[in-house]
Amino acid sequence: MSRNAYVTDLKTLQGECTANYVRLTRLLGDMEVGETREVELVSHGRRVGALCLELLERAPYTSIVRVSQRGVLDGVLESPRMRVHLYHDVRMAEVNDFQRQRHFDGRYRYPNARMHQPDEKLQLNRFLGEWLDHGLAHGHSMDLPELP
Repeated sequence: MSRNAYVTDLKTLQGECTANYVRLTRLLGDMEVGETREVELVSHGRRVGALCLELLERAPYTSIVRVSQRGVLDGVLESPRMRVHLYHDVRMAEVNDFQRQRHFDGRYRYPNARMHQPDEKLQLNRFLGEWLDHGLAHGHSMDLPELP
């Protein structure tokens, strides 16, 4: 029995990247290069961690942001960390680095040496979207304006 090869769904990937651009720009606000913003994550009245955003670079058409998390398992497990490129001219944000792995292809043969999923790039951008959505819905920061 043969499996059909995964075909990259560009429309879905572009949709994720566009939505992530909107989410990130809401969280970044007017941050300057080198600034860090922490969005505290609260569950049932208890602080469970923080979504950390650091603006690494800003140019007229692009910005680079490091997104990471601090939490109750620091020192036990490696916290998620990614570098995201924002493309202002097309209003898209794309994960370009996750846990020190860089430049993800649109599709991978499976199995492969790095054990990437066939749609690894799409999954990473979806993960970023879920992560940012959680921060927007359940996060709190003293230096952010009230989010609707």
